[in-house]
Amino acid sequence: MNTRHSRSTLISTAATVLASVMSILAATAQTPTPAPDPDAAHPAFQVKISGEGRPMIMIPGLASSGATWDATAAHLGSHFRCFQLTLAGFAGVSPVKGDLLADARDQIAGYIRENHLDHPVIMGHSLGGSIAMDLAARNPQLVGPVIIVDSLPFFAAAWFNAKDLAAAQPTINQMRTGMQSMTAEQWQAMSRSGASTNSMATSPKDQKTLIDWSLASDQKTVTDAMIGVVSEDLRPELKNIDTPVLVIGTWVGLKSYGVTEQSATDEFHQQFAGVKHLQFVMAKEARHFVMWDDPAWFNTQVDNFLKTTTGATVAER
Repeated sequence: MNTRHSRSTLISTAATVLASVMSILAATAQTPTPAPDPDAAHPAFQVKISGEGRPMIMIPGLASSGATWDATAAHLGSHFRCFQLTLAGFAGVSPVKGDLLADARDQIAGYIRENHLDHPVIMGHSLGGSIAMDLAARNPQLVGPVIIVDSLPFFAAAWFNAKDLAAAQPTINQMRTGMQSMTAEQWQAMSRSGASTNSMATSPKDQKTLIDWSLASDQKTVTDAMIGVVSEDLRPELKNIDTPVLVIGTWVGLKSYGVTEQSATDEFHQQFAGVKHLQFVMAKEARHFVMWDDPAWFNTQVDNFLKTTTGATVAER
């Protein structure tokens, strides 16, 4: 497929994506927001720990709780000790000052060192995938295999058809102005409508969960984090990731806006071309929250990757 055409197909969804920024990505809500973690060394996130075995750090997306990973952690728990993070300011956790993306990245690295976690598997969803990529690129000696779930190293390329950050900056500035000008009432009304989240999940129950978790997130934190992630271009860093990387993509949630499986696949391959040891799979039916929209398929992809990279045969329990 022509590259220009595949990108332009994705660009046609930019307005929809921008409408989603206030509440992209909540969780399955299988458990409540985790209790505050007593360790003040990592104020950028809280941690819920379960399971036994090799460590795995699980980073959720924008406005999400670590409960995004509850079903996945339960599936992996007999072979992996799962550290489910919830970032400050998201899903009811108190916000903190500073650059959340950079602080979370650096504090996760510190947490790995301080707790003597031996090359943990890093799994990140959406914004959490951006943090996972940045963490692995800056600390290649510290992390194990990386799993990126429906995230891109340079969102502005797909959303704004920008070749670099300079080209994207005018649109990012407009986006920032629009988000920062919203009153609390406007923000909450948009979240309650479900217009920005229903395309990300299939079941009505999960769609409601997205709304609830968005309403529980801090408006300024979500705004700053969203501007931060769209202002990143991690593509040059990807060459520094030495460990195997599994990228799981989705496209069905944007099908009604003209995105095709091929156009989405092309974008993923173009953006992750710099990864040395890449495995890529595209979900056929699941929307953005693929881990609970199609858990059986998702678990199979993760299990196969972990078997080849860690030796853990998760399915045989």
